[in-house]
Amino acid sequence: MSTLLEVSGISVTFDGFRAINNLSFQIGSAELRAIIGPNGAGKTTFMDIVTGKTRPDEGRVIWGEKSENLLKLNESQIARKGIGRKFQRPTVFEDQTVFENLLMALKKARSPFDVLFYRRSGHDRDKVEELAEEIGLKDELQRKSGELAHGQKQWLEIGMLLAQEPRLLLVDEPAAGMSPVEREHTTNLLVEAAKTRAVVVVEHDMEFVRRLNCKVTVFHEGSVLAEGSLDHVTANQDVIDVYLGR
Repeated sequence: MSTLLEVSGISVTFDGFRAINNLSFQIGSAELRAIIGPNGAGKTTFMDIVTGKTRPDEGRVIWGEKSENLLKLNESQIARKGIGRKFQRPTVFEDQTVFENLLMALKKARSPFDVLFYRRSGHDRDKVEELAEEIGLKDELQRKSGELAHGQKQWLEIGMLLAQEPRLLLVDEPAAGMSPVEREHTTNLLVEAAKTRAVVVVEHDMEFVRRLNCKVTVFHEGSVLAEGSLDHVTANQDVIDVYLGR
């Protein structure tokens, strides 16, 4: 599997606190990866750096086949390269229907001219219906998004990111606040998405991570403490001491 994202020697300090400390690791082009670690381990800061929200003090973030340096790009340029991010709290347009939310998210030319003269095509409708089927909201297309259950809003937001056809999806604690049935559907959704792109899941819930059945990277004090299967990393004495033993 080719490398899609390579983080190399990244460090960043906030007010004297070193949030990321010489962090290096790689993500493959079609891979599901879980990142775990205690609060303050640098998980969110890592996502902030990859998406251009935070600039590191040193290091490199290399992207794709052309080995582009993402640190030279701004947030919108990075998003256009195919990096999508889902935050913990779902952000959907609550007054719009599920159909309208997905339609707005479709990958399109975004110039003022394109937006002004946009006409919905049959292909767009088919694409939206296909996405709705994938995320389990086919029967909810005409419902206002504000009426959806918490788990359904999370799926809609994942669907809106998938509509943009990202090559890398960064997902922050997708299982938080979900029922067991919703969590199972979320697992299936992420596993399916990772067949055609890279999906990185930051998660605290070990049971959810186990269901993902993927390679796990453990962060501690801003660097990689351990990496491997969940059984491998949870048997690591350092991981037990700093994270699991708490």
